[in-house]
Amino acid sequence: MGSLSVWGEIVTEIGAYRPRDWSSHPPHLQESYRSTVLRAPRKRLVPLPQTLSELTGPIYGHEAVLDIDGDLTRNGVVDGPPLGERIIVTGRVVDEDGRPLPDTLIEVWQANSAGRYIHAADNHDAPLDRNFFGTGRFVTGPDGRYRFVTIRPGEYPWPNHEKAFRPAHIHFSLFGPSFVTRLVTQMYFPGDPLLPFDPIFNGVPDAAARQRLIARYSVEATEADRALGYEFDIVLRGRRTTPMEG
Repeated sequence: MGSLSVWGEIVTEIGAYRPRDWSSHPPHLQESYRSTVLRAPRKRLVPLPQTLSELTGPIYGHEAVLDIDGDLTRNGVVDGPPLGERIIVTGRVVDEDGRPLPDTLIEVWQANSAGRYIHAADNHDAPLDRNFFGTGRFVTGPDGRYRFVTIRPGEYPWPNHEKAFRPAHIHFSLFGPSFVTRLVTQMYFPGDPLLPFDPIFNGVPDAAARQRLIARYSVEATEADRALGYEFDIVLRGRRTTPMEG
């Protein structure tokens, strides 16, 4: 029996689906992540059924995503290359059975090498990089693969608790067949000493699931004399699902 991946559930030809495994995802309210205390829902969520029109459109035009959009070391250049360590982040987007999900729009955003975002609310005492916007996008190919060239983001302080610093991370947003079918997650780097202290990373209840948020160094993705490579696969649903933000 064939199946159709519909970003929120796996729907078969006769309409059955496999429910989401919520144990792999962080709760809406987590006391150690103080922002959730104010914004987490106080009552049980009411699911709203989605119609076919919501699940199939409107969608972005593939022609609107350019090759340069996947290279964050080039798409924001004003008068020179951005500062910091150049890296390559690549991987595949697959369903719970390991089948690739082509034509998936992936958007990323991140801090610069000094740990600062280009955002009005970021008042971190660190320099901005005029040649680095910190955002990019990519549409997966037939094999479900994506590829970004970027700068390794820096850690930065945040007022969650005493001496709080966020580990280096890259935000990922994935769109399915429409803009209402969106999933958001974060990618971390191997060996980061801040991970055991980060309430967002540790908001994922399952230890094995947390490891799926950490990229792995890839010799194959590394380019000699240019950039280290990291592999970060994103799995939708199933026992190996990538934890997503609620």
